[in-house]
Amino acid sequence: MSSFHETDVAIIGAGPVGLFAVFECGMLRMRCHVIDTLEAPGGQCAALYPEKPIYDIPGYPEIGAQALIDRLAEQAAPFHPVFHLDQQVLRLQQLEGGGFELGTSAGTTIRAKAVILAAGAGAFGPNRPPLDGIEQYEGKSVFYLVSRREALRGKRVVIAGGGDSAVDWALSLADVAAKVMVVHRRPKFRAAPESAAKLQQLADSGVIELVVPYQLHGLEGDGGTLSAVIVADLDDATRRLEADVLLPFFGLSMELGPIADWGLALERHHVATLPATASTNIPGIFAIGDIATYPGKLKLILSGFAEAAQAAHAAHPLVHPGEALHFEYSTSKGVPAA
Repeated sequence: MSSFHETDVAIIGAGPVGLFAVFECGMLRMRCHVIDTLEAPGGQCAALYPEKPIYDIPGYPEIGAQALIDRLAEQAAPFHPVFHLDQQVLRLQQLEGGGFELGTSAGTTIRAKAVILAAGAGAFGPNRPPLDGIEQYEGKSVFYLVSRREALRGKRVVIAGGGDSAVDWALSLADVAAKVMVVHRRPKFRAAPESAAKLQQLADSGVIELVVPYQLHGLEGDGGTLSAVIVADLDDATRRLEADVLLPFFGLSMELGPIADWGLALERHHVATLPATASTNIPGIFAIGDIATYPGKLKLILSGFAEAAQAAHAAHPLVHPGEALHFEYSTSKGVPAA
C-alpha cells in the first residue's frame, strides 16, 4: 500500500548508528523518517548476534547487542521517529526546489530536506541456502533471524552454519527448544573459541546434537510447515532430521544495491565522505557508519556515533536555513520538547 510522507531528514538504515542519528537530529529539532530492509530496528546487531556482548561502547563495560539497540531506541523515542521497515530504498532523486524524494520497494514515498545514509555495508539480506522450494517455508518454519527465542520453546530446531550466529543461537536455544541440532560441513566452528567450547560441552553432555560433517540437502513438509530437514555428508549419503524449524545462518549478502546508482562517489563499495561533516559528493546527502569511508576510518560503532553527530550538525542549515546554530552540551540544554 503506497503512502506519502514529508520530513526533515530521511535516514536509510535502522542499525545502531542510524538510531543514534535520530537522537542527534532530534537534539537539533529535526524530524526523522527511518527506512530499513529488515523487519525490525537494529541492523546487524539484532539480525546476527542479538545476545552477544559488545565491549567497546563507552560507559558499558559489557552490553548485549539487542540491549544496546533497545537503549538507542529509548534514547531516540522522545523525538518520535517514523520507521518504514521491511522495505528497501530503490529510488533517490534531487528535487528542483531543494531536498530529495525517496521511493521504496513497498511503495512508500518520502520527501526530505537531507538524507543520512547509515546503511551499514549497504542493503543486505540473508544468504539463502539453495534448497528447492525453500520460499514456501520462509517466515513460517524457516527463519534467517530470531526476534524472540520464546517463540521456539518446545520446538525441534535445526541450525545450519558454523559462525558466531549459529553457535550463539545454539547456546541460547539449548534450554528453550525441545531439541537443537547443529549442521555444519566440518567439525571445527568459526565462532569465538569460548563459545565453540561451550557448544562442544553441550554436545558431549547430550543437550544438543552436532550433525557434522553434513550440509543442507532438502526440506520435507507441507504448506510451509516443516516436518524434516534432509542433510547430506561429503559422500552424498543423506540423513533425515525431524524438525519444526530451520535456522540457516550463512551470513548476510552485503551489496550497495540501488545506492550504487545514485551518483555518489564510491571507493571499494563504500561511500566516500569528508570526515569533518560526513558529507558526500552530493550536497545534502551524508554517510555515516560502516558504509562511509575516508582516510583513517575506523569501523567501530563509536566512530559511527561521532559521525552521526557531525552529519546532524552539517544537515541543520538545510533544514533550518538562516537559523544560527550555537553548540550546547546536552547537560546544559537538555532534551528538546517534541
